[in-house]
Amino acid sequence: MTADLVAALHEAGVADVDDSSLTRALYSSDASLYRVPPLAVARPRDVDELLAVVATARETGTPLTMRGTGTSIAGNAVGPGLVVDTRRYLGRVRSIDPEAGTAEVDPGVVHADLQRAAAPHGLRFGPDPSTHTRCTIGGMIGNNACGSRALGYGRTSDNVEALDVVTGAGERIATGTPSRAGAALDELVGRHLATIRTHLGRFPRQVSGYALEQLLPEHGRRLDRFLVGSEGTLAVVLGATVRLVRDPAHRVLAVLGYADMFEAADAVPGLLGHPLVACEGLDQRITDVIRAGGGTVPDLPRGGGWLFAEVTGDSEAEAVALAEAVVADAGALDARVVADPREQATLWRIREDGAGLAARSLGRPAHAGWEDAAVPPDRLGRYLRDFDALLREHGLDGVPYGHFGDGCVHVRIDFGLREPDGPAAFRRFLDDGARLVASYGGTLSGEHGDGRARSALLPLMYPAEVVDLFAQAKGVLDPDGLLNPGVLVDPRPAESDLKLAGPLREPSRALRWAHDGGSVVEAVHRCTGVGKCVATPVGGVMCPSFEATRDEKDSTRGRARVLQEMVDGRLVRDGWRSPELHEALDLCLACKGCASDCPTGIDMATYKVEALHQRYRGRLRPRSHYALGALPRWLRLASRTGGAGLLRSGLVQRVAKAAAGVDRRRSIPAPVSAGARSRLAAVDRPDVVVWADTFTEHFTPDHATAAVDLLTRAGLRVGYVEDPACCGLTWVSTGQLAPARRQLRRTVDVLHPYAAAGTRILALEPSCLATLRTDAAELLDDARLPVVVAHTRTLAELLAETDDWTPPDLTGVEVVAQPHCHHASVIGWQADAALLARTGATVTKVAGCCGLAGNFGVEQGHYEVSVAVAETHLLPAVRQAGEGAVVLADGFSCRTQLADLAGVRSMHLAELLAGGRETVRTGRIPYTA
Repeated sequence: MTADLVAALHEAGVADVDDSSLTRALYSSDASLYRVPPLAVARPRDVDELLAVVATARETGTPLTMRGTGTSIAGNAVGPGLVVDTRRYLGRVRSIDPEAGTAEVDPGVVHADLQRAAAPHGLRFGPDPSTHTRCTIGGMIGNNACGSRALGYGRTSDNVEALDVVTGAGERIATGTPSRAGAALDELVGRHLATIRTHLGRFPRQVSGYALEQLLPEHGRRLDRFLVGSEGTLAVVLGATVRLVRDPAHRVLAVLGYADMFEAADAVPGLLGHPLVACEGLDQRITDVIRAGGGTVPDLPRGGGWLFAEVTGDSEAEAVALAEAVVADAGALDARVVADPREQATLWRIREDGAGLAARSLGRPAHAGWEDAAVPPDRLGRYLRDFDALLREHGLDGVPYGHFGDGCVHVRIDFGLREPDGPAAFRRFLDDGARLVASYGGTLSGEHGDGRARSALLPLMYPAEVVDLFAQAKGVLDPDGLLNPGVLVDPRPAESDLKLAGPLREPSRALRWAHDGGSVVEAVHRCTGVGKCVATPVGGVMCPSFEATRDEKDSTRGRARVLQEMVDGRLVRDGWRSPELHEALDLCLACKGCASDCPTGIDMATYKVEALHQRYRGRLRPRSHYALGALPRWLRLASRTGGAGLLRSGLVQRVAKAAAGVDRRRSIPAPVSAGARSRLAAVDRPDVVVWADTFTEHFTPDHATAAVDLLTRAGLRVGYVEDPACCGLTWVSTGQLAPARRQLRRTVDVLHPYAAAGTRILALEPSCLATLRTDAAELLDDARLPVVVAHTRTLAELLAETDDWTPPDLTGVEVVAQPHCHHASVIGWQADAALLARTGATVTKVAGCCGLAGNFGVEQGHYEVSVAVAETHLLPAVRQAGEGAVVLADGFSCRTQLADLAGVRSMHLAELLAGGRETVRTGRIPYTA
């Protein structure tokens, strides 16, 4: 059947159709609890292809599910037939009419891309969900998404002016023009006016079911707005015209602190008389997750729960005055008025990451499933208290947050879905939750749609005649039930198809998987599908391979999906050695960006290490693993035999690259003949010792001597680690865990005596320090390791602890800084940023990864992607820098990439600080020692 479907689609002119087990795994879930592998995935390139997809689905009787970015939390974007991805190609802003204040868009256009197109006209699309950096307008239309600023701008349905759709019956409709379906719906509504007026459209966040109230005469019989929120069950959106609004000149936040979330909810009705654009609730437990992970949170008012109340004005003074008026009426324990746009952005990012952060805020993983109920705002406080009591009655806990100004509550709940009674207990809670919210005159869904999570609960919210009306409307537009089956009408049971209730199995492991209690299953299910890794870049590191290829398989989420299918075993069947898994992991740069940028803290680099180890255990490995993976061994051998200089020969380089599996377009840096340790002097009772890691020792000993000179002038007694000490990174990154473990143990043997004596250890190569701080704990259960880690510093960290040291004056110097991805993701670059700010230099911090990433970028088969990654952030930043700008790169990989691709000689921080302006002027360090 699948082969016939694919053939029919190709014959109809649909080029990009894929029924491979890899692609089916990638699209088997969205951001919900549900797992429904499709038969195939189609990615139409234009509207004609999308029409051909719908026609072929009708001809073959294949169920069809539309998908934007796949961030649907209720299971709206998974289906058993053909899944249609509109984001891949259908992402154009077709036109903007500034005079009319409208935009015409493809269904797959990303919300942030529409905002960027509208901004030059002083316009914006009003609704902005927390996933605005990656969600599509088509997806927002499907769910009637709202977001934080619905108080000011309304729901998606309030901002849709026209739709171009094709129904499940095959009728193409431009809304606002006569149609067969429109006439039939008008007749249906005309027979049930009293029922619709009584039960539907009672308050703004009531989005459960179909919005039949939009077809009432008093609402203009708006077919377009009726279709908004129908979750792809009635028609397929081909294009949309949406309303744009003026973007206010100034925004200010009133941040209000309360004893708990109940009291925060109680305060909401008293604030709604103010001209609020947003009024969001945030639980302290969410910010606790950030702090526990080493992140920073701006100063928040005293309290255990907060409201973020946003107001706008034509001037900052006007907006501040409005915010102060909100504070005066808030009855809060404590409050702050935040006018700084950067601080506001940080606070909003915390709120936007709420779904992922809340998933890790309790003693065990917390899940979606009941995360979107809404009640009239004047009943919110009482509802929250009763909801909390219901959680306790069921032995559950949850972290509430969300759009409190609209009465809409998001929550992640620690359902025990893997327990024997898990699915049944889940359903019992859903039923009780539905009865509770209905008793408050509320709605099961306030913006995410009903999907697979809540459609079966609609009879607990609506009388039978309303549920029957939904079925009749479905019969008009999709009589064969092909569009998104199992949702809204004839729903699947809410406890069916739960991915965590599947036949999950723990695979063998060599790493400790310490953060997840030794469970691979728990680790790979950290990914909830919120999709921050497929977002329009916002300044982090994650996910460089997706930025380069725009392919779902090259995203953190895509890889997590395949890993989840691996532990499920029904689709990806060969465990760690499954070809689907290694195709998905192939372009992972192991940058560790996801470990810090993903709100759930997933660490794909570590998972890749385990996968490589398990795949090649007892098997022949790629040539690059033997050559680059064992690089420290070959460098030590070359230094002992005097062979280091041979690599300066072009012939030797060509032969070496071919033998080592290195791309011929890459250069191979030649090691020095005299290493760093031979250039340093021992001192008695040092304050700090310089650790000459493998890269510093064999390639850049000048960094060590620069650091010694700098720190000596800072008044420190500086020695060096006299014995060789390699962190084992190259063995780790190639999955050679036995030699990596041996190497790390030897390194702890060498470094521990210094740390035990209270001597600080300076690490000059960020990736080596990051290996000590993260990977080592996965390989070693050694009580000495935390002592070593606690005493090891970056140069910036060490100087921050050095009293009376004054940095050189670099006022007027332009610095383009590329933090090594492990520096940004594992260590944190805050100390470096603060230090450079003290110098007075003008600093541009480059986002993302350089693209070389150790062995990744030099291996055959990775060159093009490595260059593409460099072109996303690093190379454009270097080209845009002014003449004489300093390019700062502490990482050996980053410096190699810059030299290879841009011909740029970059500096280590030690060189810049040791030489100051003289180094900037000449590129050389004027040593005083």
